[in-house]
Amino acid sequence: MNKSYFLVPLIAVLLFSGYYWSFKTAYDKKAADQVLVEKEKHVEQLKIEAKNRAIAIDQAVKADAKRKEERAIKDAKDKADKEARQAAVDARGRALQKQGRLELSARRLADQVVTLKEEIAKIEEQKKSATTEQDFLNVYVKQAEANVVSLTAVLDKIEAANKAAAEYERQQRALAAKKS
Repeated sequence: MNKSYFLVPLIAVLLFSGYYWSFKTAYDKKAADQVLVEKEKHVEQLKIEAKNRAIAIDQAVKADAKRKEERAIKDAKDKADKEARQAAVDARGRALQKQGRLELSARRLADQVVTLKEEIAKIEEQKKSATTEQDFLNVYVKQAEANVVSLTAVLDKIEAANKAAAEYERQQRALAAKKS
């Protein structure tokens, strides 16, 4: 019995050692294979990640270029809008200045129109006065011409009377001279 206490555990240890040795070799190989598989998976995963990173970088570069392009377009549009707005403000300012000048000119012209209407009214008044005076002068001239004609006739009569008186006096002198 004493030997069985010693031999049974020794045989169990030897059996276990054999089993352990075969397990350990298979386990180390299996572990090494698993490590190799995991390494390959890891390398494959790193390759995929690198590929994905390269794609992501490429997409980011494209997106950045697109954003820059959109920003450039937006900046150009904003600049054009700003210039258009400024041009509109300038045009409005010029229009207001022109409107002010035109209003001033309109007021000045309206004052001139009033002044000219007054002058026209005075000229019309003078024209009426001149027309009235001309009519009066025409009538006066006709009357004067009629007076001239009648005075000429009177003068002719006076002259004829003077000639008759002179003839009468001459005849009276001639008679007085014959009588004497």
